[in-house]
Amino acid sequence: MERLEIQRTEKEKLRKLEAKDLERRNEELEELYLLEACFPEAEKLKRDSRLLSQWKHYIQCDGSPDPSISQEINTFISLWKEETNETFEAVTAKSKLVLNLIEKLKLILLETPSYDLQEKNIIQYQGSILELQELLHLKFNIATEILLRQASTLADLDSGNMEKVIRDENVTLYVWANLKKNPRYRSIRFSETQIGFEIPRILATSDIALRLLHTHYDHVTPLGPVPTAPQEHTSTVTYFGKDEVKSVEAAVSKDLQEEYNEQENESNVVHEEETKVDEQGGIEGQTSLGPVNVSPTGHQRQSSVQEEPEATKYELEMKLLSETVSAAQLLLLENAPEKPYFSEENEVDLCQFTALGGVHHLDILELPPQCKPRKGWMIVEILKEGLQKYTYPPETAEDFETENAFPPIEVMLEVHENVIFFENPVVARWDAEGKHWKTDGISNVSYKSEDRLITFSLETLGPVTLIQDAHVNMPYQSWELRPLDVNKVLLTVTTVFTEIQIQIKENLCMLASIKLNDKKHSSILEEKWMTPVSFIIALKEAGLNIFPTGHSHFYVVINYKLPLVEVKAYRQMALLSSAFAFGWSKWNTVCDSKKVLFQVREHLPKEEPIQNPNWTLLMFSGDRAQSLKINESSDAFSEALKEETEFHSTLYHMVKDFASKEAMKKVRCSNCQFVDSVCHMLLSTRLLSYS
Repeated sequence: MERLEIQRTEKEKLRKLEAKDLERRNEELEELYLLEACFPEAEKLKRDSRLLSQWKHYIQCDGSPDPSISQEINTFISLWKEETNETFEAVTAKSKLVLNLIEKLKLILLETPSYDLQEKNIIQYQGSILELQELLHLKFNIATEILLRQASTLADLDSGNMEKVIRDENVTLYVWANLKKNPRYRSIRFSETQIGFEIPRILATSDIALRLLHTHYDHVTPLGPVPTAPQEHTSTVTYFGKDEVKSVEAAVSKDLQEEYNEQENESNVVHEEETKVDEQGGIEGQTSLGPVNVSPTGHQRQSSVQEEPEATKYELEMKLLSETVSAAQLLLLENAPEKPYFSEENEVDLCQFTALGGVHHLDILELPPQCKPRKGWMIVEILKEGLQKYTYPPETAEDFETENAFPPIEVMLEVHENVIFFENPVVARWDAEGKHWKTDGISNVSYKSEDRLITFSLETLGPVTLIQDAHVNMPYQSWELRPLDVNKVLLTVTTVFTEIQIQIKENLCMLASIKLNDKKHSSILEEKWMTPVSFIIALKEAGLNIFPTGHSHFYVVINYKLPLVEVKAYRQMALLSSAFAFGWSKWNTVCDSKKVLFQVREHLPKEEPIQNPNWTLLMFSGDRAQSLKINESSDAFSEALKEETEFHSTLYHMVKDFASKEAMKKVRCSNCQFVDSVCHMLLSTRLLSYS
């Protein structure tokens, strides 16, 4: 009986707490809505920044085109096509501008929200990217031909063959011309490197050149699809209901029309006494547009009537933008319904793997006619068809009796110093016909991690790249988000192989440190502040991928959570991040998909680090937050409410119960761009589902 009485008392207590929560829910959600106005405000600032960057480019007048304007980029491409006889060094110098234009176009596609991107713009930008990529590679081919025409004048005195290495920050060229055709000279090593080839006898006696063009970028892999928001996402409110966006737009036009009609009516009627104006016009003005200014004669001031509709229009515009931003954030967490299908065997799944370290273009080229000195002149025969590839093995091999007359070519490459491979890299070759990467036709792969040297044999030369599992660092083992200073936080993500620390301030992110096997690892990205999108791209290209995609759940065992619950949690965590630390909880994997669990504690910047901080375990379902009785060291999971705590509709009001006034003041004074950047990083890492 006593036990039943205790249970009855507990149920009654919970019922009262739930009733109290429901009673103040609207009030709490309204306050949260006001705080979350920082998200549309940050989006508005980003829009203004994009427009400002276009204006700055316009007034710079530095001769470089604006890649977003088709006339300018098309003129640039046409003029460069007309330039001839450019040396490799000249093309390399020009490539810096070309790569910058390509990067700008890619950033426009990635940074512009899907609801602001039109299909025609996507087609235009991607078309410009492809044209620039193709033209750049063509220019490198022409420059290589010009260099090979001078092979005889650049020949090495010892071997009699030509060897040339040209290095740049974006491109490295290794080229060898077989001038002597010595059948015993089959091992080729470029000076001061371990890079080279082992060629068969038939190539050692042929008029050929070997070229390794290492582009530190990847212009071979097809461009990925640009995420576009479906109509149902852009026209619904996903955070506080499901009202159509059109109704908001209609409300704007309706309010403006009503105001216009009201103004017309007032100008045409005979104005009555001032008291009547107060009763009618004054009341109506207050309900829709705020207080109405009345002149001594009883007339409303025209300037006020014009200004107030603008204020209403702005409010409705921000409401619409808020709902659209929420829909776009939800779209970021949407999982693809089907795994990609591949018709060909050995085709690389680019949803599972990622190419790192750029592309190595391996080519056997026909040696062009050489320059010949004649009476103080240099005479050269220029072939109309340009640089030609040497077919190996030949398409018809009837004249060769032995089966192994065309053995594979051994290749030795150095792995790019700025790329991290957590496992042995996989070599993939480009299939020009199928337009994808494949892993067949490659044998005898050997990797020396200490020397960063990889050796393999290829049946036929062509573009190759090194690939790594994109999800090698997923799921995460733990994570923590804590404040460092005013509008500045540190996000730490720990995986099986590494610990990555990211600093976030205002609208910028920076790689603070990397640890590999508990040892600090230096990276070229450290101490470089970038916008969140640029930062994510840079980390991925360095092999530090902690950013799941819509297909990642097919390759990683995840702790699935409802996207709407995740979005609400990340938004509110970002709002609180300037004064509260958040951390991983082992119990998050135990609760169901409709709830998320994490640890939280007040952590004011400048505060001395606490050795054993006192964390509070919170459970959040999107519309209810509660503090749990258990902690990380408890033996079993329980949703029992912590003593002397209550239910709340938001995380903000939940932590307010135990937070200091100083902490809550910092939260309310947070910079909108900072909150938006923290939220973007949380949405991109999906800490609550992938750890």
